Amino acid sequence: MKRANALCLSVLGLGSAAWGAQPSFTLSSPDLPPGKPIAEQFTANAFGCHGPNQSPALKWTNAPAGTKSFALTMFDPYRPPASGWWHWVVYDIPATISQLPRGAGTPGDSGMPQGAQQGTPDGDAPEAHYYGPCPDEGDPPHHYTITVYALSVEHLNLPATSTAANIDYEISTKTLAKATVVRLFSRPKQGPEPTDRE
Repeated sequence: MKRANALCLSVLGLGSAAWGAQPSFTLSSPDLPPGKPIAEQFTANAFGCHGPNQSPALKWTNAPAGTKSFALTMFDPYRPPASGWWHWVVYDIPATISQLPRGAGTPGDSGMPQGAQQGTPDGDAPEAHYYGPCPDEGDPPHHYTITVYALSVEHLNLPATSTAANIDYEISTKTLAKATVVRLFSRPKQGPEPTDRE
């Protein structure tokens, strides 16, 4: 009987430990529902794409204890060159912030928190802003990886000339936890452009 009581207490103890576990750090977006491709509203207006280049709304929860700031990246690992393509980099987001509203990646938009810094996306220097998806026509769906990082420092103290890859490296050295969502986007192959004939 004592053994049975001990076993019962042991099981209860395990349950209590599980209940006290820290909830997972998570990232979500009302603009990027799971299982659906990225809407054209959030795509680029360049290279044959005709979206308004609006950044999606994002929200994160359950940041770990000790978080002093957040950073955010959007990366396409399949975009040439082989090193991939940085679409968005934000850092020095205050620890009191837990979301970015739609359009925050547009320069001067009031949705970007005070003090937060944007890096320059690949292929669009020198302006720092969100650069929406625009894969080549006929490519298989590209996987756009959006990640929020909980950091151990308030500021990264990076020069304005830092590349997105440089910023990502600095983020990686200060990360306490990270949360990711991956969404797909592709463009079907169009027919040849009509030509004028004399």
